[in-house]
Amino acid sequence: MANLQKKRGLSSHLMLIYMLSLILLVVIWYYQWILGLLMTLFLAASFYYSLKTEKVMHDETEQYITTLSHRVKKVGDEALLEMPIGIILFSEDYKIEWTNAYMNQFAEGDNFFGKSLNEVSEDLIPMINENLEEVWIELEAFTFQAYAKKEERLIYLFDRTKQAEIERSYENERAVFAIIFLDNYEEITQTMDDTAKSRLNSAVTTLLNEWAHQYGLYLKRTSQERFLAVGTKEILERLEQSKFDILDEVRELDEENRNPVTLSFGVGFGAYGLPELGQLAQSSLDLALGRGGDQVVIKEESGKVRFYGGKTNPMEKRTRVRARVISHALKELVTASDRVIIMGHKSPDMDALGGAIGILNLVRTNGVEGHIVFDPDDVDIGVSRLVDAIQNDAELWQYFIEPSDAMDLITDDSLLVVVDTHKPSMVAESKLLRKAAHTVVIDHHRRGEDFIENPTLVYMEPYASSTAELVTELLEYQPKGKKLTMLEATAMLAGIIVDTKSFTLRTGSRTFDAASYLRSKGADTILVQQLLKEDLDQYIRRSKLIEHAEIYHEHIAIAKAAHGQKYGPVLLAQTADTLLTMSGVNASFVISERKDGKIGISARSLGDINVQVIMERMHGGGHLTNAATQLEDTTIDAAEAELKGILDEFYEGSNQE
Repeated sequence: MANLQKKRGLSSHLMLIYMLSLILLVVIWYYQWILGLLMTLFLAASFYYSLKTEKVMHDETEQYITTLSHRVKKVGDEALLEMPIGIILFSEDYKIEWTNAYMNQFAEGDNFFGKSLNEVSEDLIPMINENLEEVWIELEAFTFQAYAKKEERLIYLFDRTKQAEIERSYENERAVFAIIFLDNYEEITQTMDDTAKSRLNSAVTTLLNEWAHQYGLYLKRTSQERFLAVGTKEILERLEQSKFDILDEVRELDEENRNPVTLSFGVGFGAYGLPELGQLAQSSLDLALGRGGDQVVIKEESGKVRFYGGKTNPMEKRTRVRARVISHALKELVTASDRVIIMGHKSPDMDALGGAIGILNLVRTNGVEGHIVFDPDDVDIGVSRLVDAIQNDAELWQYFIEPSDAMDLITDDSLLVVVDTHKPSMVAESKLLRKAAHTVVIDHHRRGEDFIENPTLVYMEPYASSTAELVTELLEYQPKGKKLTMLEATAMLAGIIVDTKSFTLRTGSRTFDAASYLRSKGADTILVQQLLKEDLDQYIRRSKLIEHAEIYHEHIAIAKAAHGQKYGPVLLAQTADTLLTMSGVNASFVISERKDGKIGISARSLGDINVQVIMERMHGGGHLTNAATQLEDTTIDAAEAELKGILDEFYEGSNQE
């Protein structure tokens, strides 16, 4: 093309010369006609030669353009049919009308003609309908980047297999940090002689080293109770597939020991530097220990948390040192505040009310103004008798205030104490969390992913039977100021009795110590029985729920309320407890619609099945033997189907993990 342009430029230049020559020739003819004649002959010969040359150039140009057009068309056809790029033309109903030869190699028959785009990938039609710029699809062993031209009903597919392999390799080689902690090493080895302790250390270390070698982990023991493991994301995926069975292997090292040694893992993973991964692993370990240990907690950069294990009940601590330290720390926070606001969870139960009343006594003992947040419109029938008793006690009732009043009272110098829950979404008034400068959390539930932000003091002991038990221990280390009244002590004892099912579940020696202390302060067991008496109508409603129960996987009882029947959380919990007393039932689940439009599920277990893990899968939580959840934007049938799906996976995929 450059030559053509050059020739065209040259022709124009010659024409200009001829024009100038013609003017010059006229001048010469005027003065010297003989010379003009000679020049005319010469100019005529030159003009003839130029025309002939121009014709040759024109013929050559036409031939060149014709040849080039043919080559371009040929190359276009070859590109369309033979280039390693997939091209698909489809109809308005997403049927494939034509593909280039490259795409036909992926068809089961000779070609894709007449088939739906879903035969190539189920992501193509949504991409077109949602006007997405691109999607990545898998086709046999290849990865393609697909682009769609909706108006032309055309799809291009570019092979990105090598790029995907590089990205996958990069992801698989990302570093993963894990901190491994022997939960109860100190308690177990306290009574051991040096020989037994050495034998236990050797057995644990050998087992962990073999496990690390099997999966390709780097493992280093950093102290008697702590190990550091470094691996990759690919190794982590294999460990998750195994459900971290090392937890069971370590637990079974000494089956004769009443309290076998257990492990907790804190795992950090993500696109972070090494220091951040270490902090993430430590945060995961703190969460695992806060949930009672014997489990794995994995935190990703996205904030997503995964749990494995947690099959055993947390072991009761053998020392009261922590209770004494927390009690003194709480006293300092209380005395440094102008007032203390105390609140439990929504629809408070006996334990939440009892724990709040105990903290109120602690606050008043230290001479500080205290108030309990209480919503009179959010009272379940299960605690209505206790609420009536409190209202009849003018001295105690004056310290109960509504959430709106609490918002007016709280200042930058106030202390907020949250009892019997640690989840922001479950507290009686979430706005108080944002307004309080200092927050204390006292809870006996296993720590979940959702946690109150930046608490000043946290006292969470999953081994404890109830929050009332924890608060009772804190009271024992406070100054001998204001004594517990009979009603205050009775309310706290009622909280312990309800949460332990009359001292039958989650009961340790310290539970009886707390009950004994409250009894010595005037707790009335007869009044407790009166507060816990059941209404006949409630009993009948519970019986109707039990009537529709079914046995699932031989040992699980599932009761579902009829459509339109709404039950409160206390009645659901009572129904689950009753089902658990039936012969052959190891776990029970009760499902019902709630007044707030949600679907409530209450779960109970004798300990063989971890209902906490199951409820966490459904965005709930609780204890190994006592858990619940509330589901939004779903139906009771859908909730039942989801629960059964999780139970199927529990039994078939994880061996009751």
